[in-house]
Amino acid sequence: MNWNKNDLNENYFIEGLQGAGKTTFVQNLSQKLETYTVFREGDYSPVELAWCAYVTQEQYHQILADYPSLETEIREKTVTEGAHKIIMYTQILTDLPDFHRNLEKYEIYNGNLDRAAFERVVFERFGRWQGTNQIFECSIFQNIIENQMLYLMMDDDGIVDFYGRLARVLADKKYRIIYLNVADIPGTIGVIKKERSDENGNELWFPMMCRFLEESPYGKAHALTGMEGLIRHLERRRALELRILDEIFADRSVLVKSKEYDLEDFL
Repeated sequence: MNWNKNDLNENYFIEGLQGAGKTTFVQNLSQKLETYTVFREGDYSPVELAWCAYVTQEQYHQILADYPSLETEIREKTVTEGAHKIIMYTQILTDLPDFHRNLEKYEIYNGNLDRAAFERVVFERFGRWQGTNQIFECSIFQNIIENQMLYLMMDDDGIVDFYGRLARVLADKKYRIIYLNVADIPGTIGVIKKERSDENGNELWFPMMCRFLEESPYGKAHALTGMEGLIRHLERRRALELRILDEIFADRSVLVKSKEYDLEDFL
């Protein structure tokens, strides 16, 4: 894939599978590019809606009515975009039962929107985006493609077609995709199983990820369970993402080995 450091690379999208080292890469890159704005999962982002509720005005006022004790916190974590409100609900700490679970229903992912509505939201937000000097963590692939694969049950060609249309939406934007390629998926899962555990060694990420996969329509249809199922899913996703980079974003991306790179190569 092509990479020309002399291009005006004003925005960076850092992509890769879970455990690829995206968060670390974003942190290191932001330390080098101190004037850049960083958007991580759960933040308000101009392009991505991970861990955020996307609601109408009517839905927003109903949420405020349902959780009066959290009204101040909800308002503080809300951004208005046209006719919609975006609530960064995972940043709200509360002991109220089911608050986060109820707000999760308003995300655009996990099959909450049909395909047409989902694509409309994604294309509209990327189309409006005019940012410069910005760094995004997993905003092109991870949440979008997981929803397409696991919940919308789209085939590979349909997903590639979607990204072809997204590339046309982004045609006049200044951006580069840095893809951290995981060569050893089983080994990477083994590492993050241990890393994402509590102080007593109880695994937190792995059971949650398995449940997410197993309860999805695609996971049920293909009997994807446990470690074996997760590996099968991530192998398909990696192959699909590499195909998209090669066929759609070849002139806008660079492929590097996960955790085996020199940051200076990108600056």
